[in-house]
Amino acid sequence: MKIKLKYFFFLPLLAIISSCSSDDSSDKDEEKPTISINYTQGFPQPCVQLVKGETYSFRAQVTDNKALASYSLDIHNNFDHHTHDDQEGECNLEPIKDPINPFIYMENFTVPEASTSYEINVSLTIPDDIDTGDYHCAYSVTDQTGWQSRTSIDIKIVD
Repeated sequence: MKIKLKYFFFLPLLAIISSCSSDDSSDKDEEKPTISINYTQGFPQPCVQLVKGETYSFRAQVTDNKALASYSLDIHNNFDHHTHDDQEGECNLEPIKDPINPFIYMENFTVPEASTSYEINVSLTIPDDIDTGDYHCAYSVTDQTGWQSRTSIDIKIVD
């Protein structure tokens, strides 16, 4: 009986030891990519007013320690005054309102292979027939291992 009891305690210990990996973790990517609009060409800056019918270049600098994979640009209304935890800057908001014809733009893009630094540059015309008011411009970037970062900026669309 004592021999069986020894094996009962020995087997779990052996399982724990054998499950430990000896992989060198120095090659593992444990860093999220970064996004910045805080440079001369970065656009939009917080609280900027975009005029309907005008074309703008939405620009942000993205970097990663290993390799970037993709990014997205998302513009959506903030008529309900919601926030994002990654939001840059706060603007004076108009009264809450219901959307009638809000502007919605969501597009995904691929970064050239093996890039560790890339400037997002998306040319976009603000439609003439949309609701004016408070909006969010959100950038998101993903690296090749799946880490993601994002940032949102308060903007206004005006006539």
